[in-house]
Amino acid sequence: MTVALQKIAALQVPFLSRGDDSGTHKAEKKLWTATGIDVAAASGSWYREAGLGMGATLMMSTAMNAYTLSDRATWISFARKGNQDVLFSDDWRLFNQYGVIAVNPARHPHVNALGAERFVDWITGPKGQAEIAAFKIGGEQLFFPNATR
Repeated sequence: MTVALQKIAALQVPFLSRGDDSGTHKAEKKLWTATGIDVAAASGSWYREAGLGMGATLMMSTAMNAYTLSDRATWISFARKGNQDVLFSDDWRLFNQYGVIAVNPARHPHVNALGAERFVDWITGPKGQAEIAAFKIGGEQLFFPNATR
């Protein structure tokens, strides 16, 4: 991943960042830091910040013919890809973990603690994990279950 970003910077081809302090944006900033490239210094030239959500950033990057960092599920479900395609994936630094935590009923007595525990048990159990794995758009799997019990 680092090499791909270094090539983008060296060629000064457009890169559009979410620029919205989201988890994706924070992950992108870590990736740029690993390259040793100061994107803040390049802001406004080849490096642009949208300040928008993922869908809007994808729309802008497609219109600009720019590179961007996207999560897999949003990219797969995004309908207006134009001539854009995935340049790079399968790097452990791109791993985007989702998790589930039941709210503590001692701190929040108004929550449905039993329902929350049942949901946690289901989503981390065999049936929930199978549902996650089976969820596809256009034949492509969006999420990869990895709960361990």
